[in-house]
Amino acid sequence: MNWIQFISVIIPTYNRAVYLKRAIDSVLNQTFKNIELIVVDDGSTDNTPDVVRMYEDKVKYIRIEHSGVSASRNTGIKAASSKWIAFLDSDDYWLNKKLEIQTEYMEKNPHLLISQTDEIWIRNGVRVNPMLKHRKYGGWIFKESLPLCIISPSAVLIHRSIFEDVGYFDETLPICEDYDLWLRVTLKYPVGLIKEKLIVKTGGHDDQLSKKLWGMDRYRVLALEKTLNMVSDVERRRLVLEELVKKLSVLSNGRMKRKHLPNTYKIKLEFYKNEIKKLG
Repeated sequence: MNWIQFISVIIPTYNRAVYLKRAIDSVLNQTFKNIELIVVDDGSTDNTPDVVRMYEDKVKYIRIEHSGVSASRNTGIKAASSKWIAFLDSDDYWLNKKLEIQTEYMEKNPHLLISQTDEIWIRNGVRVNPMLKHRKYGGWIFKESLPLCIISPSAVLIHRSIFEDVGYFDETLPICEDYDLWLRVTLKYPVGLIKEKLIVKTGGHDDQLSKKLWGMDRYRVLALEKTLNMVSDVERRRLVLEELVKKLSVLSNGRMKRKHLPNTYKIKLEFYKNEIKKLG
C-alpha cells in the first residue's frame, strides 16, 4: 500500500469558469481516489460559483477577495487537511493517472518531499514543443532554476513541511511567484522528476498575467535579491550574482527603449558586478 494515503488538491481560480470544469473533472477522474479538492475563488465576477455548485460536496469551495494567485494558493494550503499537497492551475488539467504514478514514484523515493511530472504544452489550441530552456531537471536543481521557472505548480506534489520551512508563495509578487518559491525550495531540497507527461498546460489566452505584465525579469530580479540574502556559500552566491547581472543587463538595456524604467537597474547592475569581483 502506498505510503501517501491522502492528498489535498488546490485549484486557484479567477474568472476562468470556462476552463474550471475541465480542471475539476481531471482531478475527480484520477485513479488515485483519496483526494480532498479545494477550489479557491479569487473574487471571480463570472459564473465560477455556479460551476463549483454542480459538484456539491465533492469540492470544498473557498471564496476570497481578489488578492492574486499567491494568496489563493496560500489560502488553500492553510485550509488543506493533508500533509501532501498538489496544485492545479484552473486553465490546466491532469491525465487520469497523474497522482497514482506520482505517489508510486514518491514511495520508491522516500527521501523526497517534492516531485513534479513532465507536461504537454497547448498554446492557442495547438500542441507545441517547449524550448530547450524550459527543460525539466531532477535532483539538486538550484542552478538550473535560476534563469527561469522550470517547475510547474500544476505538476507538483509537495509535503506541507516544506512551506513551514521556506515559507509560502510571496503575495507581493504579481507574477513569478512560483519562480520565487522554487528558488527557496531548491536551495534546501532535491526535486524528483517523473519524465512522463502527465499534465496538460494550456496558454495563449488573454487573461494570462505573463501577457498582461511586461518585463518578467523585473520580478525575477526581486526574487533573486531575496534568494541572495539566504545564500552564504560562495559558489551559490556567485551563481545568483551572475544571474542578477544577466537580468539587470537586459533591463538596463531595455531602459533605452522604455524611458519610464527607473535608473536603479543600471545602478544595481554595477553594484552586483562589484559584488562578483569581491568574491575573487
